Amino acid sequence: MSENRNTIIAIVLSALVLIAWQYFYNIPQMEKDRAAHQAQSELAKSQNKSQTEAAPNSPTPAQPAAETAVVARDAAIASKPRVKISTPRLSGSLSLTGARIDDLLLTKYRETVDPASPAIELFSPSGTANPYYAEFGWVPATGSTARVPDKNTAWVQEGSGALTQSTPVTLKYDNGEGLTFRRSISVDEHYLFTIKDEVTNAGSAPVTLYPFALISRHGTPAVSGYYILHEGLIGFLGDQKLQEYTYKKIDEAKSVTFNFTNGWLGITDKYWAAALLPDTSARLQARFSSDLAGSVRTYQTDYLEDARTIPAGGTGSVNTRLFAGAKEAGVVGLNFPFVELGGYNKQLGLNHFDLLIDWGWFHFITKPMFLALDFFFHVFGNFGVAILVVTVLVKLIFFPLANKSYASMAKMKAVQPQINALKERFPDDKMKLQQEMMEIYKKEKINPISGCLPVLLQIPVFFSLYKVLFVTIEMRHAPFFSWIKDLSAPDPTHIFNLFGLLPYDPSVVPLLGPYLALGAWPIIMGITMWFQMKLNPTPPDPTQKIIFDWMPVIFTFMLASFPAGLVIYWAWNNTLSVIQQSYIMRRNGVKVELFDNVKSTFRRKSSDKPAKTT
Repeated sequence: MSENRNTIIAIVLSALVLIAWQYFYNIPQMEKDRAAHQAQSELAKSQNKSQTEAAPNSPTPAQPAAETAVVARDAAIASKPRVKISTPRLSGSLSLTGARIDDLLLTKYRETVDPASPAIELFSPSGTANPYYAEFGWVPATGSTARVPDKNTAWVQEGSGALTQSTPVTLKYDNGEGLTFRRSISVDEHYLFTIKDEVTNAGSAPVTLYPFALISRHGTPAVSGYYILHEGLIGFLGDQKLQEYTYKKIDEAKSVTFNFTNGWLGITDKYWAAALLPDTSARLQARFSSDLAGSVRTYQTDYLEDARTIPAGGTGSVNTRLFAGAKEAGVVGLNFPFVELGGYNKQLGLNHFDLLIDWGWFHFITKPMFLALDFFFHVFGNFGVAILVVTVLVKLIFFPLANKSYASMAKMKAVQPQINALKERFPDDKMKLQQEMMEIYKKEKINPISGCLPVLLQIPVFFSLYKVLFVTIEMRHAPFFSWIKDLSAPDPTHIFNLFGLLPYDPSVVPLLGPYLALGAWPIIMGITMWFQMKLNPTPPDPTQKIIFDWMPVIFTFMLASFPAGLVIYWAWNNTLSVIQQSYIMRRNGVKVELFDNVKSTFRRKSSDKPAKTT
């Protein structure tokens, strides 16, 4: 019974892993390729935001309008007067035409592991292939003739100089009708812009205006396409809590509106994001929307605050903030007991801004996993070494439970001769055989399914490490040793070109390419898993033997496309398991048959040879 039960459990576990791989990786990867192809075929044209007359009682910022010309990014930047942005982590400029923040590079991060590769481009102005920008301003009340600044307004900088973390800039616009608009912009050493808008009314009558802010993105970006990661529109909207809309979901919904206090909203990628952070006490009418500007799909998150009435001779103002940068846990914030990674979330008193990083439903596992890795990274200076250390700590935490499991497995080996004798005694009476086996297990205090416990224990650890490697920017381009330059990417070597000795890339071979991308670390992992399987005697049941023989091969090819850090963890965990199980078996007086079983694999037993005839 135990053999059949273990066989069924092994089959179920293998099937679950294969199904999960197909669902979470293979299908999303095909979707990613399709989306990338579509994004390339639909060259994003530019679109500019245009203000329209406010709807009765509900003024809102309008969707962008399409433009026909597409120019190079450098040409678009040079075509308008600008104020330079220069901080330790950001470079770019803001346009004096429209006063948009629309040119932003993340200088700390590069497109590839090569430090000479281009910096990550976050924002890009209208007129380029993929406009992406933030804009702030005022919407006039219904029926008002007040002229407010729009996308074509020429602002003037008061003073001179670049926008740096120590030197804010002030822009000015006079509408010639008694209203003077001033915008003060400052930026910190990370990714936070603070914007203060003031309106001075020198006219003879009061003016009512609605402050707004928006983030607009033109063209559907190519996303990673994984179910465990959200990319698209996001916000924590007061009592309505976390709202996440993928690009596909908002395309179907077209537009969704929210009314709330104490929230934030924006657009997130895997590692980067742009988010509006209004005053936590402001009442907001917010919107997620998708629209077509010509043939280009546009996405926008925006909000409108309550009206400000500026009396004649008076001044009105509004403050807001913009996060535009990398989703670093220490900068964004991380809520976890007894840990001080407050970031902007704590510093600004924001409402769950730490959820900008997709920690997932199992955040109670992924967050401590990240914190442990981050701690040991700062100790050893290498995330790969941190993974090895954390694996040892996990093994120590589960040591008592794993010991009981391995001890039970050792006892099962010890009674294997008795089980084989029972099979000979009751070859046709399955009921009697199971009863007698259970009596032996009961007498020896053996749990028949204990052998699966070590595997089950490492599943949540495996998932949490996979999640951390996949979503946290700290793991991006983090090197290990030798050929592993990025722990968050698959092993770049390929056995089918002799690890680079042959001058071709086997992964590009039609149809078979994805299966030929088999690196050195997946092979090492497969060998350690094979050793772990061989630590046990050869299963007497043929079906069970086939499953155990092929499982390391299946896992080797399956994990070849997983992050290298995850494969290194699995190989190291297998090695520790072999050492631990061997020690426990010896302590329980059971022979360690690892090398005997390995040798038997490479030689034919005499019983397998054909009998001689006379």
